[in-house]
Amino acid sequence: MAKYVDPQMTHTAAKQTITVRLNGGVDGEDIVSSIADTLSTMTTDAVGTAASFPPLCVLGDFAWDVLIRTNTELLRGGDTFGEVVLTPGGSAANVAVWASRCGMITRFVGKIGRDRFGQLAQEDLLREKVAAHLIETEAHSTGSVAVFVDHTGQRSMVSGHGADFYLLSSELPVEAIASARHLHLTAWSFFTDPPRSAARAAAKIARSHGATISFDTGSFQMIQEMGVRNFLSYSTDLNFDIVLPNKEEGQVLTGCTEPLDIAQALKEIFPSALIVLKLDAEGSLIYDNGQATHIPPATNNLVDATGAGDSYAGAFLAHYLVNHSAVDAARYATTISAWVIEHIGARPTPDARLRKSLIQS
Repeated sequence: MAKYVDPQMTHTAAKQTITVRLNGGVDGEDIVSSIADTLSTMTTDAVGTAASFPPLCVLGDFAWDVLIRTNTELLRGGDTFGEVVLTPGGSAANVAVWASRCGMITRFVGKIGRDRFGQLAQEDLLREKVAAHLIETEAHSTGSVAVFVDHTGQRSMVSGHGADFYLLSSELPVEAIASARHLHLTAWSFFTDPPRSAARAAAKIARSHGATISFDTGSFQMIQEMGVRNFLSYSTDLNFDIVLPNKEEGQVLTGCTEPLDIAQALKEIFPSALIVLKLDAEGSLIYDNGQATHIPPATNNLVDATGAGDSYAGAFLAHYLVNHSAVDAARYATTISAWVIEHIGARPTPDARLRKSLIQS
């Protein structure tokens, strides 16, 4: 059963007033279309600049991160003091939240368990002003991920197969996807099936209604495990407009080692796509119409790399979809992700410095 949560809580349209509350929710696809139509005309009071651009839709995983961080090297077989915190996450949900924080009207489509973590997921997205189209299930628990952050700031993850991995094509909120002007997908929805069929179906729905589509290639380890040829067989035919890999993913997909060579090879694999290559401590590289532009990093003060790529993607899309300059969007996204890696978790609470950067977008 799907539940829709409107982050504005109450929105008055020209002919009707729609009130959607978290505890009651709204069930049934008969009203999704009217809600989607009103959303496309809304403005948002996000942290960043308000926007009236038709909504971005992000489909994929919501999971809770159990973040474990040590200030010294982890002692195998022994005991170590550190920080253990529970934070909201999931690659797709992170992108949606950062796009919303950057001023973009944003929807999220995903699947959660009918459990306490699922309730917290709804509350989290509501608080972040993300319009949530969530499918609830009693068969699987809401997703969770163990995130280990070592004393250098590098992170390793162990992902459980929660409800987010079981999204079905038949459960998609078709009108919410069809009325968006851009759909963002992550490779975490492609590594297994389900949810791969649902993600591919969503892409076809969006494309048939004139939307553009972006794709984050997700994890070089998972691509290797799946097999590069197999991975590409499920993704290249969708003709993505924007592809956002990191350097390691680009290396695995292309066999190249240098950023420019990787970008050029990716353009051959995804010929219709703008290539946005995330280079971690080296910044990023934009490859557009045969021209490469390197964006230098905004910081080298790494505290926690969790969510760096997701915040970059969300900020990039929020800027690019409105202003249409890939280079400017990359500079902006670099500023946002630089702030993120200097804090703990994928979605740290914004401070005055971040708010200033968001407003300047």
